Amino acid sequence: MDILFESIKFGNLELPNRFIRSATWEGLAATDGKVTAELISLIQTLASARVGLIVTGHAYVSPEGQASPWQLGVYGDHLIPGLAEMVDAVHSLDGKIVLQLAHAGVFARTSLTGKPALAVSPGDSFAPDDCRVMEPADIENLIEAFASAAGRAVEAGFDGVQLHAAHGYLLNQFLSPLFNRRKDEYGGSLENRLLVCRRIIKAIAEKTGPDFPVLVKMNCNDLADGGLSPEQAVQVASMFEEAGIAAIEISGGLPRGGGLSPTWTGIDSPEKEAYFRSEAVLLRQKIRVPIVLVGGIRSYEVACMIVEDNIADCIALSRPLICEPGLIERWYNGDRRPSLCCSDNLCFRPGLAGKGIQCVTLKKKRRHGRL
Repeated sequence: MDILFESIKFGNLELPNRFIRSATWEGLAATDGKVTAELISLIQTLASARVGLIVTGHAYVSPEGQASPWQLGVYGDHLIPGLAEMVDAVHSLDGKIVLQLAHAGVFARTSLTGKPALAVSPGDSFAPDDCRVMEPADIENLIEAFASAAGRAVEAGFDGVQLHAAHGYLLNQFLSPLFNRRKDEYGGSLENRLLVCRRIIKAIAEKTGPDFPVLVKMNCNDLADGGLSPEQAVQVASMFEEAGIAAIEISGGLPRGGGLSPTWTGIDSPEKEAYFRSEAVLLRQKIRVPIVLVGGIRSYEVACMIVEDNIADCIALSRPLICEPGLIERWYNGDRRPSLCCSDNLCFRPGLAGKGIQCVTLKKKRRHGRL
């Protein structure tokens, strides 16, 4: 069997293969963040199709951190039963699942939260007019919110958690010099900018025990002037490794116009795939914990090359699994054609209409007999 279907460990969490469903926004939770039957059905479909590890959609750890409508929540104990039901559905199929913990910071949807968005520091060009700069008490509350969310993940039975420190979310805002201009212990040097993450990791270990796997998704490149550079990202990843992170997923970009900037479309050749591979090569020189690469991977051959060449240890997929939840099963059974995902980003339109993200292009082609 190819290397992509070999097992790997993230700390004490053993995965059956190297394929990971990268977190996204499903748009299928209830308005208060509760798990729904539709969300469980989607996650169960992924678990039944040989996805080695499922990372849930980003779950907001406190009410003011909500980014999107119908977003999964983990901010209160009343959400635990639904989360546990989702975990049980995955475990019944021998799948593995971790809960992504997130806070949107200045990108929180204030029309949903009814609360001011939180900014890391004043003068943030991304911040809305009604945002509030975080005081020391807000930082303490944030650390507790992440730790409590991890405690709920343990109670619900998750196999681990992943900190969302990418894509301009609040932990990325602390890390990035584009957002973080604080003058206290949480700003200035890279080590200071990582302090919030360090304290969150420590607080989670105190809440869950030291053996509970904590992963992180981080930007390897903010792709913005004055933002986190690949060279700085290597240092950040090294500090995460030192802090006890079990695996590092690397992505990049910041929100612009309702989506990531830049938004990659038209990925129709191997040369256009894996657009963070050069950054992964940089990290690989310093990082020993497993590296997970996400971003534009569409073909089995490119995925295999990345792992065989030790660029990364695992392959994370988002849009391809929106298009084809059974893609990994298809590849496992010998049909190695590339993903049918054409990267047109139309999958988010139904989500914004309250119908959940789904591939409208593939449905249209099937309806007209073009597949």
